[in-house]
Amino acid sequence: MTMTASYAAARAKAPLAPFEINRREPGPQDVVIDIQFCGVCHSDIHQVRDEWGGAIFPMVPGHEIVGTVSRVGRDVTKFKAGDLAGVGCMVDSCGVCENCKRGEEQYCVKGANYTYNSREKNGDVTYGGYSTSIVVDQSFVLHIPSSLDLAATAPLLCAGITTYSPLRHWNIGRGSKLGVMGLGGLGHMALKFGRAFGAHVVQFTTSPGKAADALRLGANEVVLSTDPAAMKAQAGSFDFILDTISAPHDIAAYLKLLKADGTLTLVGAPDEPLAIPAFALLAGRKSLAGSGIGGIAETQEMLDFCAEHGIVSDIEMIPIQKIDEAYERMLKNDVKYRFVIDTASLKSADAPA
Repeated sequence: MTMTASYAAARAKAPLAPFEINRREPGPQDVVIDIQFCGVCHSDIHQVRDEWGGAIFPMVPGHEIVGTVSRVGRDVTKFKAGDLAGVGCMVDSCGVCENCKRGEEQYCVKGANYTYNSREKNGDVTYGGYSTSIVVDQSFVLHIPSSLDLAATAPLLCAGITTYSPLRHWNIGRGSKLGVMGLGGLGHMALKFGRAFGAHVVQFTTSPGKAADALRLGANEVVLSTDPAAMKAQAGSFDFILDTISAPHDIAAYLKLLKADGTLTLVGAPDEPLAIPAFALLAGRKSLAGSGIGGIAETQEMLDFCAEHGIVSDIEMIPIQKIDEAYERMLKNDVKYRFVIDTASLKSADAPA
């Protein structure tokens, strides 16, 4: 076992604080990654505050992890020491169900083993990337292209794949009209991918001040969702709308904007149920769907696409000691557009050695 410095929540809604965890010694298939940066996801807040239930404490969050391979197990063939590597939301799955076999481990029938607030197959609790190292089976480790800025790549492992996967699944590209609801960590990535795929991209926002940034990030149009006339002008015109909003909102207003046979897909995760009028779906044979991250192969495809097109997240770097402040700022939408922790800050005087 290797003692590893981290930051953890001792209980629901407690401030995060220095905490030592034991990382296992690498097995034959394991890769040891020295973590350099870890993105901060809105789901980290939900989890450490136990807003979704079932939280395991103490909890070390973080599933947008990038760094350098320091050691590999004797049977590892995909990585070597010195490689840039990343870990996203999963660290294992059953590997034998139909979803795992088709490369969609995120939908493992038995339930994927998540990077934190989950359990390994042996029952050990998983601890995430707010730490200085992690040990993961090579099958769940990603190659990070060297052409990408490493810190700005970290959020691609959740915010990136969460938006890339549904756009690919529903074949959004040239000739598609794509709507993006919300301009935050997920929304800004959806704009970048939608534009790179060749779609006509429309950003919906409640904040007039975000219009210029939305256009910079890839939107062709910006619609103020609080303006009834502007919303009515978009009625029945969208092939696909991606809902990245993680707070309660009026989804019926957006279902009206879909064409017949159009789809609205949820990737944000509000902590309260949304009201969905049946007739909003019946009129036009519209679909309401959901999508959760992507499989390992698709995540690697996404990273390679980002390298080819020069796509990374817009980030603000923070030391781990400012994580609680960052959470509060995220709840106020006061970040453009993803916080990333510099894990070198874990080695400061108030963190375990």
